[in-house]
Amino acid sequence: MATTPETTENVTIFFADWCPFCKRLLSALNRTETPHALVDVEAEGTEDINEWIKFVNDGNRIVPTVLYFDGTHVTNPPASEVRAKYAELAGE
Repeated sequence: MATTPETTENVTIFFADWCPFCKRLLSALNRTETPHALVDVEAEGTEDINEWIKFVNDGNRIVPTVLYFDGTHVTNPPASEVRAKYAELAGE
């Protein structure tokens, strides 16, 4: 079992520069100024994170994978879902 990455942010997005789904999600969240942290899965030292991503996605390294502060996660969500979860976690 892979260990869930630790985060202090309400929304953490695991992304790759080459991913069109990541670009779409990030553009929509930036347009509405929804706070989020980013982790580039192509960066050095992300082996454990990539193992977790594969673990929660049936063996596939799918991005964007979003981790929320409450420990829940989603794969390739619409921006509206991320905004709603952020509002819930931020108590808005």
